[in-house]
Amino acid sequence: MPARVTVVGIGADGWDGLPAVSQEALRSAGTLIGGARQLGLLPAECPGERIAWPSPLRPAVPGLLAAHAGREVCVLASGDPMFHGIGRTLAEVLGELGAAPPRVLPHPSSVSYACARLGWPVEETEVVTLVGRPLAGLSAALHDGRRLLVLSAGAETPAQVAGLLRERGFGPTRMRVLEQLGGSRERQAEGTAADWPPTASDRTDPLNVIALDCVRAPDALRLAAAPGLPDDAYEHDGQLTKRHVRAATLAALAPAPGELLWDIGGGSGSIGIEWMRTHRTCRAVAVERDAVRAGRIARNADALGVPALRVVTGRAPDALAGLPVPDAVFIGGGLTAPGLLEACWAALPPGGRLVANTVTLESEALLADWYRRHGGDLVRLAVAHAVPVGGFTGWRQAMPVTQWSVTKRPETKDSETEEPVGTALGDR
Repeated sequence: MPARVTVVGIGADGWDGLPAVSQEALRSAGTLIGGARQLGLLPAECPGERIAWPSPLRPAVPGLLAAHAGREVCVLASGDPMFHGIGRTLAEVLGELGAAPPRVLPHPSSVSYACARLGWPVEETEVVTLVGRPLAGLSAALHDGRRLLVLSAGAETPAQVAGLLRERGFGPTRMRVLEQLGGSRERQAEGTAADWPPTASDRTDPLNVIALDCVRAPDALRLAAAPGLPDDAYEHDGQLTKRHVRAATLAALAPAPGELLWDIGGGSGSIGIEWMRTHRTCRAVAVERDAVRAGRIARNADALGVPALRVVTGRAPDALAGLPVPDAVFIGGGLTAPGLLEACWAALPPGGRLVANTVTLESEALLADWYRRHGGDLVRLAVAHAVPVGGFTGWRQAMPVTQWSVTKRPETKDSETEEPVGTALGDR
């Protein structure tokens, strides 16, 4: 391993913008690693061997560190290395190798610079990064009246963001692109998503941050942050957990940051999608046996801002083998498939939650049996909608849904087999 790994944040102001401690670390390093643009900002008085990051970056890190064992290694990062930067990757890799964490010498981040220029409080400004992330991930953060800073992946990103805003009904949004923040070539371009770019000849610098004052068009569908999105938000063929039942189901599943959901019998993907929308760190796997519906789930996930939803095409329980251990499981279809409930129950760790919905008598009888054996809550959800009845208004009853929800207790035993339950199907 290197004698020490130091991560130095550097901005568009280059060498002159660095404090003395960062300059000294770079002068004394035997190896300097960074992007070509960052390495080009260093003067000749930094004599260390210069190495540009290869692509893909993360797999190359252990080999690079091993190749420079015993040396002082300095890694260059844009702005604050621990804010969507290389600092996190290095800390994780060094931890995996049993080495000490890197020494980090931060520089003001592009977010700090942008908020200073815009007069926006940093703590009230949501940040979305598109560096190495899909554009669709921005959709979940779009709400009328919100201020967003988007970390750009390059010169093409502002136009791509404008296109997505128009598609999602946010064409009136004010866009400001802040380029080369903190440097001598700093500048801003401004317009709306509807008419971007502001001038036909305008060329965007690759080093940019996009500020959005979100404005939803009057005729655009409103998507709340809470579960229970309008049914019209989804592309579906009728296989959709309807809005009010969906909201009750998410309440029973009780998502928390960082947790993983199995959404079995995904249909249109609504449960997994709204699970992931509750917090940016929530994860979900949708299992759907029909390939057409599986493709539809992926499209819905993109449209609603959670492109990281994993879709597994296959029939449960066989398709569950090898999946990471869930914190919660939702079964929306296929309850009577042999071994399905048993496999889901076995996969849950103690404290994990299981929620199952059904509309058939056969599945309802199955849930009643599991309720008898394992407890939890067994409820019937009935929703009626007001509809015209001649010149008057009456109620139209939707098919009632029976829902069983339960939290797995430690050392739970099946009352019939008396065998401990809890063996996971996959690695956590």
